[in-house]
Amino acid sequence: MNLMQLLSGSLPNRCLMCHQSIDLPAKGLCAVCLDSGLYHQPICLGCGCGMQIQTRFCGQCMKTQPLNVIAPCSYHKGLGEWIGLIKYQRQFAVLPALSQALVGRILELEALGLLQLPQVLVPVSLHPNRQRERGFNQAWLIADAIHRQLNIPIVTEGLARTLDTQSQAGLTGKQRRQNLSEAFTLTNDFPYQRIALIDDVVTTGATAKEIAGLFEKRHIHVQVWCLARAEAPGVLD
Repeated sequence: MNLMQLLSGSLPNRCLMCHQSIDLPAKGLCAVCLDSGLYHQPICLGCGCGMQIQTRFCGQCMKTQPLNVIAPCSYHKGLGEWIGLIKYQRQFAVLPALSQALVGRILELEALGLLQLPQVLVPVSLHPNRQRERGFNQAWLIADAIHRQLNIPIVTEGLARTLDTQSQAGLTGKQRRQNLSEAFTLTNDFPYQRIALIDDVVTTGATAKEIAGLFEKRHIHVQVWCLARAEAPGVLD
């Protein structure tokens, strides 16, 4: 055991939400607080609305066949604040618990025959300027946590963010779409047929749709895996 392991083992290990002690190796969020924020009903993979029986899409989404978005929780139901801290305050302690919850959701849907595991994980890329400024890509960190649990390779070559766009925070859906127009490129020799696009949160879906369009033009199947989705108001009521 090295010095860092000894030091970390001597520090209080408390839940960020309720501040109760957590038994190692768990950290960041206790099981009770994590469970309180997770979905406890079938959820449409298209719009995020609640359903009576878990199928891929609700009746409305069956007409349009939108992107499959797999998430373990709603951004608005208690865990969104802590997901935001990953990106904006480098608070990585919640990542293991949230990524494990996402993997649990993935495996549940696979067992129901509602998704097929992808060949590779593709993190949403940052522009080099944003990467240098932030010092990390939260989508890659999430992809790495998933890789460690499912052993699906991560691919960062091929997809690139070529425009240094303004932050999406605070923009309307239309503004988000305009902001991201032609912001990404995909190399001509991308060799896979099934991918999971990895991000922290899906809100309007503008980023996911912009990137998915590049893959779908080449008949590459895309599903989106994220820690939470910020569905439209009222869909879970």
